[in-house]
Amino acid sequence: MSIRSSIAQDDRIDFGVAPTSVERIESPVTTKAYLMCAFAAFAGMLFGYDSGYISSVLAMNEFKIDYGHQVPISEDRTGFSYFTWEKSLIVSILSAGTFFGALISGALADWFGRRTTIVAGCVVFMVGVIIQVAATVIPALVVGRLIAGFGVGFVSAINILYMSEVAPRKVRGAIVSCYQFAITIGIMLASCVGYATHKRTDTGAFRIPIAVQFLWALILAGGLCLLPESPRYYVKKGRLDLAIRALSRVRGQPMDSDWLQDELAEIQANYEYEQQVGEVGWLGCFSGGITNRNSNIRKVFIGTGLQMFQQFTGINFIFYYNTTFFKQVGLNNAFLIALVTTIVNVCSTPVSFYTIERYGRRPLLIYGAIAMAVCEFIIAAVWTADASSSTANYVLIVFVCFYIFFFASTWGPAAWVVIGEIFQLPIRAKGVALSTASNWFWNCIIGIIVPYIVDENHGNLGGRVFFVWGSTCAACAVFAWLFVPETKGLTLEQVDKMMEEVSAIRSSQWRVHDTFVHEMGAKDPVREDSSSIQRQHVQPKSSYL
Repeated sequence: MSIRSSIAQDDRIDFGVAPTSVERIESPVTTKAYLMCAFAAFAGMLFGYDSGYISSVLAMNEFKIDYGHQVPISEDRTGFSYFTWEKSLIVSILSAGTFFGALISGALADWFGRRTTIVAGCVVFMVGVIIQVAATVIPALVVGRLIAGFGVGFVSAINILYMSEVAPRKVRGAIVSCYQFAITIGIMLASCVGYATHKRTDTGAFRIPIAVQFLWALILAGGLCLLPESPRYYVKKGRLDLAIRALSRVRGQPMDSDWLQDELAEIQANYEYEQQVGEVGWLGCFSGGITNRNSNIRKVFIGTGLQMFQQFTGINFIFYYNTTFFKQVGLNNAFLIALVTTIVNVCSTPVSFYTIERYGRRPLLIYGAIAMAVCEFIIAAVWTADASSSTANYVLIVFVCFYIFFFASTWGPAAWVVIGEIFQLPIRAKGVALSTASNWFWNCIIGIIVPYIVDENHGNLGGRVFFVWGSTCAACAVFAWLFVPETKGLTLEQVDKMMEEVSAIRSSQWRVHDTFVHEMGAKDPVREDSSSIQRQHVQPKSSYL
């Protein structure tokens, strides 16, 4: 279907114009439009807070009394504790629900829209929170976290997709990084609330931290109802009349703007170019050879691998189990130290807003992984040499904070940014969903196994567990260097073209040289006279103009 025929009823729009250069394919953006794009990042609060509160709650005396079983006072001064499998299940079940929610969300986002799927995820999440607050038995807590996980899966996968599709290319990395910033704020607020309530002697000690997250879902759902749907979703559905209206809102430009017409023409041209191979289903996401740098399966491999390695940095070991781990290794004021680590996380993430657009995605991923590996090997080495000394405790606290700084300013935001950029429109929703599901799958695995490798009555690695995380961080650097392309400053359509033409290692040297509109056969309307370049409104050859 052509753009012209789709929106003929709107006489304010003229698509008898082709883009005049490779630069004129994205409209200027107003401050209001930037704020609209950035608000979607608030979704990170759901994930961050839900991940963060469980660390504090598990260490609360009142929570142990209500959810645990009786043990000798010598084992726990409250006389109550959990079995290792119970702690593992309580933590990991959220990620299990999120894994399946993320997988389902890809199809829902293509059927019903990006914004609608995120709002639905908020509703599912709120149901899960209500169940967690209502009953004080482990089965109800597990069911509630499972359901909440489904909601977080919807939100975490499709929110990245939504932000990547509506954000301007020159600040897309910074805006999507705001999602990671919101995650860190959520984790910090969870620690603050947990620190404020942990001394209570009633169920409010843990019920208040659990209930607060209901508010974040309510704010996100309400705000998204006021935002436009993704223009690229409407292009995919063939509704160009709605696409131009949505694009007008997210760019803050009038619908008859030539910039807006050119940008939509390029999006449509790219979509038609990709559609030449036909509609892509779930199996189509795995088509092509893994060695073909622009094949679907190659992009899925990069996206799922990137999210897997983000979990292999070990960050969620810190934020899921920091309070209980710090207590276990003998640190005083474990709640306060855990709060400090979350503050470091929050303060470090905004660094990426500048660096991800100034230096690009690849350098942050490669050098960030190397820096994290160094920090973790230092912790592990000192702990192995003298675990009982005060020096080992100080090294643990200081280098965990350095490690969090490097994660929050590199792998934390960059991994989310890249998965929103590397997939072409026909498989973008499914590709982002698969990548996010990979994050949650490995998140779940780590949540399950960590108690068994760290707890005294099982693996009892203690601080030596950082040898594991240091090794996996080194692998992260190798993966990023070999496979992750540089996408800084490119539109989503240009990213697709770049990945088709060069390898990841050479991607930072690639330059834009053509548009999809011209490649699909549009007549170039730019003619140069003696004084200036003027725009000529000519009848184009391409049906989408």
